[in-house]
Amino acid sequence: MDRQEALPDAPVARRVRVFCRGIRGGRRCGRELFDDLSRARRLGPECDPETRGGHERRDVDQEPIPGL
Repeated sequence: MDRQEALPDAPVARRVRVFCRGIRGGRRCGRELFDDLSRARRLGPECDPETRGGHERRDVDQEPIPGL
């Protein structure tokens, strides 16, 4: 069998810098974003109008309904 020639070292791809487009305090935020979800939305957690998690279900102890 013929041996394949080793591949040369590929250059390391750099991540594109992404900045927040949100508005805080009347000015554009402009912070650099590192979280994948923030980068996809182009909004940092402080500027994003949607809450980012923590929608925990809370079970409240209740009295049973009488007669059932």
